[in-house]
Amino acid sequence: MALLIIVLGAPLLLSAIMLVYFWRFPPLNREWVVEALEKRYQCKVELKSFAASFFPAVNIAGEGLVLKRQEPSGLPPLAIIRKFSARGSWLGLLRQPRHFRQVRLEGMVIVVPPRSRQAQAKKTPQHTSPFVLDEVLADHATLRILSSNLNKPPHVFEIHRLRMRSVGLDRPMSFQVTLTNPIPVGQVQSSGQFGPWNSEDPSLTAVSGNYSFSNADLSTIRGLGGTLSSHGSYEGVLSEIQVHGETDTPNFDLGISGNKVNLKTQFNAVVDGVNGDTLLRPVSAQLLGSTIVARGGVAQSAGGGGRNILLDVTAQPAGLEDFLRLAVKSSTPCMTGVLSIRTKFDLHPGEEEIAKRLKLDGTFAIRSARFTNPETEAKISSLSRRGQGKPRDEDIQNTPFEAQGHFALANSQVRFSSLSFSLPGASLQLQGVFGLLSQTLDFQGTLRLQAKVSETTSGIKSLLLKPVDSLFEREGAGTVLPIRITGTREEPSFQVEIGKALRRED
Repeated sequence: MALLIIVLGAPLLLSAIMLVYFWRFPPLNREWVVEALEKRYQCKVELKSFAASFFPAVNIAGEGLVLKRQEPSGLPPLAIIRKFSARGSWLGLLRQPRHFRQVRLEGMVIVVPPRSRQAQAKKTPQHTSPFVLDEVLADHATLRILSSNLNKPPHVFEIHRLRMRSVGLDRPMSFQVTLTNPIPVGQVQSSGQFGPWNSEDPSLTAVSGNYSFSNADLSTIRGLGGTLSSHGSYEGVLSEIQVHGETDTPNFDLGISGNKVNLKTQFNAVVDGVNGDTLLRPVSAQLLGSTIVARGGVAQSAGGGGRNILLDVTAQPAGLEDFLRLAVKSSTPCMTGVLSIRTKFDLHPGEEEIAKRLKLDGTFAIRSARFTNPETEAKISSLSRRGQGKPRDEDIQNTPFEAQGHFALANSQVRFSSLSFSLPGASLQLQGVFGLLSQTLDFQGTLRLQAKVSETTSGIKSLLLKPVDSLFEREGAGTVLPIRITGTREEPSFQVEIGKALRRED
């Protein structure tokens, strides 16, 4: 009897449920899907085709889904989805809002406009989302971020794998994503929470999570080299994301010297996820044994052709040899010493190598410096001996020196407006230019020695020079000589301009 009741009653119960459903809820059809999406995302929706089935489970599918912007802007649609499908249950349809267990999106393209071209958001009343998606799967999708200069190609992110949960609730949804970063090219994996979506101002939508960035090829940025990896965390809203992370590049190079060095950084940054501008506060970098601190930002250039990197950089103290490995074409640094440096750093976008696009303007000081080339060191020690009036004192060897000055780099030329060297017995005051790519020298200035001219040598030469000692004395110094340095870094040429010194005497 019980079995008979169940057999006869089940169809009646199912019929009653269906009558209640169709009486209380709108039908699950194409019109409902379009209206629900328009309400949830405050946009205009086009849907080319739609199909639904309800037995044995709820399944819907469609093709040609387009989410367009409400206000005319001349911009591409917000999103294009070639094909979608969703699975659910009758119990899910009876809930308010409607629940779908799983949604699959194929061929999805999302377009993010530049901040300057986004329409001003209008105040609209808040509504409960008409649907909840327990899980969304969207593999092989594309994210396009448009440039403020629409003649420039967009930044394109290829999303290989995307998983989202609890989509549609007025609370954050969880996500997992794997994508390719375009510049520098590398794989990004991230998981976290996103939302709820702020339809009045999408840039204020909350986001948080962790990321890892692996095998980033820095050679995709002209003038750089190396393979970067990074990991960290982030939180905030799309227009102001606080990012904390670390990077490691074991084979970093600037494309100037050809030398590869280990570069590690720890950073705190504020990233505008809408336009890509980044504020660094600060970045601490370890270059071999030296620590560099940078503050500043990465922002869209005035012409819209890329991004400028504007930084205030300090290294105090640091290893001189660590910096020379990056800047000088030599497998062995030409000098060692303790370096302190402060400089403005301005790298503008372009296709030229970094040495031609980078601008620096700063000061430096070097202590306890020595040349590593034996021939150059021998000349420095000889200068120290002669400057002290001890030309034959062979105990004066491996002479340390100090240097300081102001420098400015532009178009691969480093110009020193004031450059001073000092070592026991002698000092130089110079100004001139060093070619960063050509490695050429062109300096002129003054050499001051403690000793008189006749004391810089010995024997008969010393006696012969005594009558001219007074010709080269200036301002209480033993000897003052005009000097010029030319040639290259590897083969410098030092010239004492005797004629210029005599003309000064006249």
